[in-house]
Amino acid sequence: MTTPLTLHHRVDGPADGPLLVLGPSLGTTMDVWLPQLPVLTASWRVLRYDLPGHGGSPAASAGFTIDTLARAVLELVPDEPFVVGGVSLGGAIATAIAGALGATDGDADGGTTSGTDGGTTSGTDGGRASGTGGGTDGGRTSGTGGGTGGTGAARGHRRVRGLVLCCTAARFGDPGPWRERAAAVRAGGVAALAPVLGPRWFTPGFDGGWVLDMPAGVDAESYAACCEALAACDLTRSLPAITVPTLVVAGAEDPATTLEQALVLAGGIPDAQLTVVPHAAHLANVERADAVTLAITGHLRRLEPGDRPESDPRDRDRPDRDRPDRDRPDRDRPARNRPARDREEQDREEQGRENRRREDRSREESWAAGMKTRRQVLGDDHVDRAVATTTGFTHDFQHLITRYAWDEIWNRPGLDRRTRSCVTLTALAARGHLDELAMHVRAALRNGLTPDEIGEVLLQTAIYCGVPAANAAFAVAQRVLADD
Repeated sequence: MTTPLTLHHRVDGPADGPLLVLGPSLGTTMDVWLPQLPVLTASWRVLRYDLPGHGGSPAASAGFTIDTLARAVLELVPDEPFVVGGVSLGGAIATAIAGALGATDGDADGGTTSGTDGGTTSGTDGGRASGTGGGTDGGRTSGTGGGTGGTGAARGHRRVRGLVLCCTAARFGDPGPWRERAAAVRAGGVAALAPVLGPRWFTPGFDGGWVLDMPAGVDAESYAACCEALAACDLTRSLPAITVPTLVVAGAEDPATTLEQALVLAGGIPDAQLTVVPHAAHLANVERADAVTLAITGHLRRLEPGDRPESDPRDRDRPDRDRPDRDRPDRDRPARNRPARDREEQDREEQGRENRRREDRSREESWAAGMKTRRQVLGDDHVDRAVATTTGFTHDFQHLITRYAWDEIWNRPGLDRRTRSCVTLTALAARGHLDELAMHVRAALRNGLTPDEIGEVLLQTAIYCGVPAANAAFAVAQRVLADD
């Protein structure tokens, strides 16, 4: 039998608000969500929890899997509909919960997606207040033992109403580096990771000191166990079973969970919307708090309870529940009894909103696909410099060329990248765009052209576009080839 986990948690927001469950990243506490908390708790009841050995949660006494963590979180959740989300490891836990509840069809007695834990043990203890002290006035703090069997999953069938995945992945890369990190932490403590966490969590120049202080209080063995859980995590097969509306947030400069990994989530979950946050690394919800908060609140508006079914227990004491339809205001009547004009107008408005959501999703997915190609062709160093120099004035232009040039054109299937490089070199030489030409000589090498082939392209250019243009192009190409 697997030892049950005890997770410290805190609830903030209106007692009668819809429930939102949020999990933290590895090495941080529940307070990593503080930038979003004031806005979210205006209407949502937000349950945040600490990972084992983090914040107020006791250290783990044995190893665990993502499944174990998911079941422990489910033990914290009342038997009601809820939205679940998280950043990084917290996002993986949320994905496991949503995947399990979508796949169990009410008969779960086993694991979610990434482990083999059995048993039905659960328990409670008095809980401990988080040492970080985060939260809003009126927050309720407690601790509870998470069961490791399938009881929580079965009890929670179809309770998940939506999903918020921030800077996370279905699979966190090869297991080797995670196991190496676990060994390093066991040998030298979490403090041994301090030099590498800052550049992974935030882009250069961002002051995230209050978050970077969090790992110092993390239990080393629990951190190592989390690393091993991530090493074994592969939620890819469960993604199609997630049928709830899902927001996927990716930091454009996240080195830990990349855009490619975000695209796996957005492409694998049927009703997923991708939002890419520029100038953000792994903890995008901290570094670009306003942008991430806006994305989350927009997503949650889709999920706010509207006309609830009669079986909803919260409807039992409503004073107007048994009133005849003719005594209710039009807005409270069932749709079938409203005037046809009102229904048609509502249908048009909803269709318009859905069209805008699809357009936004299409643009973000195109941007992400274009950015992937742009990096593959031009190289990370060049793209990083371009991103670093982007301003509010040039942002829209950068977004446009990433979508238009690097996705809609470079990703077309009709020509391979070698051929596209040949065409690009010819056009740039003919037009005299020598700065761009140097960049694309390097790109042509990256796309598989040899120096001799680049020379052949420029010879062909001399015949059809003019010797002076080709002469200047040869000079640029020779400098680039000499440097490389």
